[in-house]
Amino acid sequence: MIAHLRGTVAGVAPDGAVIEVGGVGMRVQCTPGTLATLKPGEPAQVATSLVVREDSLTLYGFTSDDERNVFELLQTASGVGPRLALAMLAVHSPDALRRAVSTEDLGALTMVPGIGRKGAQRIVLEMKDRLGPPGESSDSLPFRTAPRAPSWRDQVQSGLVNLGWPPREAEQAIAALEDEGVIDDADSGAGVDVATVLRAALRKLSRP
Repeated sequence: MIAHLRGTVAGVAPDGAVIEVGGVGMRVQCTPGTLATLKPGEPAQVATSLVVREDSLTLYGFTSDDERNVFELLQTASGVGPRLALAMLAVHSPDALRRAVSTEDLGALTMVPGIGRKGAQRIVLEMKDRLGPPGESSDSLPFRTAPRAPSWRDQVQSGLVNLGWPPREAEQAIAALEDEGVIDDADSGAGVDVATVLRAALRKLSRP
């Protein structure tokens, strides 16, 4: 198993990044929050999980061991594959997922595209004794935080589209957050946390 990668970020795309390790470019799929910490040309280390299928080998990357461990635990629930597990971590932090499961907060779980009420109930039932209580996490990797990519709006919109929202609705949600003053320094991108904005946009899009 490939537990982590340490190398230079060779490129970043909306749904993943390429990290060069020993002259080999390793492609890892990541959440928008993880991608926001990676910058081409900068060194980085990500915890990884290798998903093996008959026709593919897919490497997923995370900012911490805890996030990787939660990703793997989520897949032990019925109907939860790697893509849905990654979407859950794109919407919620590991502790937020633990809190949602331990308190049976179905509303928080159904914020994730692809999870309905019945699916949320099944996840709560199957994961309540596996994820542990909030605050119970593994030690984080010594991850190098790089400057945020300047195109925060593109990253947020791409993240929403990758999670199943139409581009027009994604752009409208971002604009609404700007109008409400949720995003500071939007023109320059300074101080904009892509992961936080993504979660705020998802909350807005999930409202009836």
